[in-house]
Order: sequence, then C-alpha cells, then structure tokens
Amino acid sequence: MMVRASVVVPTFKRPELLDRCLAALVTQKFDPSAYEVIIADDAACAETKRLLEFWSKRVDAPLLRYIPVTQTHGPAAARNCGWRAAWGEVIAFTDDDCIPTPDWLGAGMEAFRQGVIGVWGRIIVPLPRTPTDYERNAAELEKAEFVTANCFYRRDVLAEVGGFDERFTRPWREDSDLFFTVWEHYGGRSEGGAGRGFTSLCSHEKPGPERTTPPLLVYAPEAVVLHPVRPAPWGVSLGQQRKSMFNALLYKKHPTLYRRRIQSAPPWSYYCILGALLVLFVGIGTGQEGLALMAAGTWGFMTGRFCGRRLRRTSHTPRHVAEMIVTSAIIPLLSIFWRICGALRFRVFFL
Repeated sequence: MMVRASVVVPTFKRPELLDRCLAALVTQKFDPSAYEVIIADDAACAETKRLLEFWSKRVDAPLLRYIPVTQTHGPAAARNCGWRAAWGEVIAFTDDDCIPTPDWLGAGMEAFRQGVIGVWGRIIVPLPRTPTDYERNAAELEKAEFVTANCFYRRDVLAEVGGFDERFTRPWREDSDLFFTVWEHYGGRSEGGAGRGFTSLCSHEKPGPERTTPPLLVYAPEAVVLHPVRPAPWGVSLGQQRKSMFNALLYKKHPTLYRRRIQSAPPWSYYCILGALLVLFVGIGTGQEGLALMAAGTWGFMTGRFCGRRLRRTSHTPRHVAEMIVTSAIIPLLSIFWRICGALRFRVFFL
C-alpha cells in the first residue's frame, strides 16, 4: 500500500521521552503499511538511532526512518528536514515529549475531506490539582491553534509556502508563523469549535468551475495528543523570557494576525514597571526623596499585583511562593530586554 501519511518528530538528545512517543506512534489504529514515522535528530545522536532501530524490529511497526540534521539546527530546521524527506501526501507533526492517543493519526487523516489543506487536533496537558505557575502556563497549549505538537498539513502546501522559517531557532512561534503563512498565502477559511476564535477569510481568487470554495483549515477534536509537563528547575520562567525575541520576528512577518491572535497590545504593564524603576533610580541619584518614594510605591504595587496574579489558582508552597516573588521582580525587565533584542535583530519596530 502507498504511504498516505508521514509523521515527523524532531528530537534532540531526549531518548527517554522519544521512547515513550515512539511506543504510542507504532501502535496507532491505522494501517501500518499506510504511514511512516520520521525522526529528525537535531543532535545526530547514535543513541537515538539505536532506539529507532529497536522499535523497527516490531513485526507490526510502520516504516521508521532516521534523518540526522547536520546543517542548520533548531526545531524549524529539523521539521523541514523531516517533511522534505517524507513520502506521504499528508505530513503529521508531533513532538518527542508528546503521547499521541491510538486514534490520533486516523482522526487527523479523516478530517482531510475535499478542500482541506490543514488540520489541528486537541492537546491535553494533565495537571496536578494545584499546579505551579510554570505548569499552568504550559497548559495554555490546550487553547493553541496549529501548534506542532498536534497538526497536519498537506505536503504540497508545505512545499508551496517553503515550510518552516529556520530563523526561528528555538521552539517558539515557528508553528504560528507557518500557520499564518499558509492562511495568508491561500486566503483560506477556518473551521473550529466554539470559542476557538476563528473567522472566515476571503479567498485571493474568486470561486470558479475548478474551485468552488476557498481552502479550509480545520479543527479535529478527535485527534488527541497528551502533552505531560516535564519537571522544571526553580526559576524556569526567567530562561523562558528569551523566547520573546522571536515574537518580534513573528510580528514583522504577520503584524495584523499577530495583534489579532497572539497579543493585541504591547505589555504596557511591563513597561510601566520598568519606567517606575528608572524613575526610582533617578530620584535616588538626584536626592529627590518624594519622587523616589512615589516610584518605589508604584513599582512595588505593580510588581506585587503581577506576583499575585501568578499565584492565583497555583501552588502556595513556600518554595513556589518564593520563586514567584523573585521572578516577578525580574521577568518584566528580562522580557523587555529580549523584545528589544528581537526588534534589533530582525529590524522591526516592536514594543
């Protein structure tokens, strides 16, 4: 039977997570002769290759292929290596830390009725009863659209738009960029469940005899992937602020969609916190005690409100509370720093 679907999974030195993902991928309720699994190894790691060879020995396993990434690196580049080597007419993307449910591939493929060029499925992020701030933020994936943890595109669509932009060298916004690029290129319509926030877009060309409706981007809630939250070190949110740099690139490429679907306005509260801190230093440096006290009060109030918001409905253990207090004082400054770095690097006015 001809390969209908190619599952592309990028990985980088995470054999334990990849092993769990492969266990789910080789047991899909889908004809094993009709799909392949491509592991795009961004580390070109011998251990990863041996793991794939182990799973290939299963009698009922689909075709498993190992693609070492040896030139441009990063998740976008690894996925490009994967789908460009694929044989299926549909490319299914997931990540090595995800667990696709047995019906995932079948449900995603079934959604490709006539006119559909892309599909995204449901992501479930299991959380403890009282999650940390990091865990609660990770659960926002459940509301995301076309993230590469669970999405499908026709291969010819990826080829036409050029795939992922490899300037996104970290796992952040490269999937949103591809989604926006496809949407703008095809002028497609979108269908989603209640609350997905989808609106119809007009086609770039008028319907004719060969094309009665614009292409469709579709939500398939039956295509489910579990995305467990990995353990994170204390202060993990500080390192994550570097991702803000790639918001600038996404904004440069798709300013209207960025404001409509990602962030409707700049983070003015962060700028106010930074401004209050600068005024505080000026007041101290010039001996203006009243100005310094007013600025200190403003900074303390806004930082405390930010910290309180992060603690709402999250863990109140002493360790977590201490982490929220410390990181809440630093995050606004780091976030703005990386936003400015992104604006300079990608040459765009971005607040």
